[in-house]
Amino acid sequence: MDKRFLKIVLVLISLVLFSCEPEPTTTPYNFQVPVGFIQPTIPADNPMTVEGVDLGRRLFYDPLLSKNDVQACADCHAQNYGFTDDALQYSIGVDGNAGNRNTMAIINLAWGSSFFWDGRAVDLEHQIFGPVTNPLEMNTTWVEVENELNASSSYKELFKKAFDVDHIDSVHVSKAIAQFLRSIVSGNSRFDQFVREEISLTASEMNGLTIYNTERGDCFHCHSLGNGLMTDNSFKNNGLDDDASMLDFGRMDVTGFATDKGKFKVSTLRNIELTAPYMHDGRFATLEEAVDHYDLGGVESSTVDPLMKHTANSASPGLNLTAQEKIDLIAFLRTFTDQDFVNNTNYSHP
Repeated sequence: MDKRFLKIVLVLISLVLFSCEPEPTTTPYNFQVPVGFIQPTIPADNPMTVEGVDLGRRLFYDPLLSKNDVQACADCHAQNYGFTDDALQYSIGVDGNAGNRNTMAIINLAWGSSFFWDGRAVDLEHQIFGPVTNPLEMNTTWVEVENELNASSSYKELFKKAFDVDHIDSVHVSKAIAQFLRSIVSGNSRFDQFVREEISLTASEMNGLTIYNTERGDCFHCHSLGNGLMTDNSFKNNGLDDDASMLDFGRMDVTGFATDKGKFKVSTLRNIELTAPYMHDGRFATLEEAVDHYDLGGVESSTVDPLMKHTANSASPGLNLTAQEKIDLIAFLRTFTDQDFVNNTNYSHP
């Protein structure tokens, strides 16, 4: 066969094969990284798409994921409270039973790792499996959820668009919700605007910044301002209980290591004004109470973090902040409130 003719045939075949390839069914999601934030790591097996985020948002607000279709994820994660639970110490599940830990905020989870207060979920996709079957929360089965979703023509169409699947399963449910949760970004608080030199802070707020970011208040070690996240995503015992009175062992229940006793996830301080009550068990109802805990130095225990260096038994117990310093520190903490975040309709009920 003539070589030139063979080349022409091969080119024609390649053109036919290329033209037969299916058009992409999804649209890449335009993830906006706020100024000062590092680039998040998005799982290669769950890239964010417009269709996936939209589907996850619908699922997040749909009570179909619970027993008897009575409770949605959003019922315990309200946007106007920083996606926490309306000042409740413990959320109430579908059967009227209270949980045993405070509802964590959904803020900038694209940069998170090891989810839940004890870090038992390695990523967001695994985290989502938990509440659906938890008897204190949504208390249903994934088989029931899958059956209901597969019986819905609208959901069948949405899952087809987002993942090109004909049968809906729990894995794709978790992937869709994870995409939506990663899209929930807070990065335009007054503090962010100050960092971008768009506004000035008040004298009280500036003094609070100094207290926060120095040994005087000692907040910056765990809630660094440098990466925009205001958490180091670690687990620490921050001196809430001594060994004898400790009822929840936190991270130790996951790792089995005695050195992890009483350690819990360091939560972000973004939108902290909106996310009361505070700590893993919601024991502090106000910012004033939370600041007082650290001002007094916390309680000594076998695993208390070395950064809690002013505990009652230490050489220099307590921070001994003045009344005005406490006022200034709290004024600064309130600069973390992001009104654009709590009013962003992209995060609201569809």
